[in-house]
Amino acid sequence: MTGAHRAGHADHAGRDAAPSVRTRLDVPTAAAMYAFGAALARLLRAGDLVVLSGDLGAGKTTLTQGIAAGLGVREGVTSPTFVIARVHPSLHAGPALVHVDAYRLGSLAEIDDLDLDASLAESVTVVEWGSGLVEDLAPDRLEISIRRPRGDDDGGADAAPVAGDEARSVGVLGYGARWDGVRLPDGS
Repeated sequence: MTGAHRAGHADHAGRDAAPSVRTRLDVPTAAAMYAFGAALARLLRAGDLVVLSGDLGAGKTTLTQGIAAGLGVREGVTSPTFVIARVHPSLHAGPALVHVDAYRLGSLAEIDDLDLDASLAESVTVVEWGSGLVEDLAPDRLEISIRRPRGDDDGGADAAPVAGDEARSVGVLGYGARWDGVRLPDGS
């Protein structure tokens, strides 16, 4: 589906549908976030879209590194902020990992220019900062939001993040028939 087509269908049923699975968990450390990603990877298969959201430093790339390890793809997964997208081929017969950082992208046309739908069927696609931009790429997707503790009492967006390896609150929503009845990892 092209960006122009997606933009013309903002009420796409996938955006309006209720999640078929949901979970919330606390992930105590960066190592646990990585392990959660590796556990999640055991559920992922070619064609899966994972959309990550969270503040800078929340743990999106650490989660993606865990997914990469669990998928058994080539090492070297880093945040593709300036490259925008990287493909990490499988080291065995599994799917490649397409890792996208949409932080610097501001429109559906820029997402469309990446041509993600061309590789979606044979890859696991993880998009950091993709909320509101990539949901229409696939009717079945996981949306993962990571909340990092803040330096204020009310969690306001203007407060500085807490320094160190602090626990994160992770919310996972699975949309579409692909996720019906799937038991998501609990982060332990």
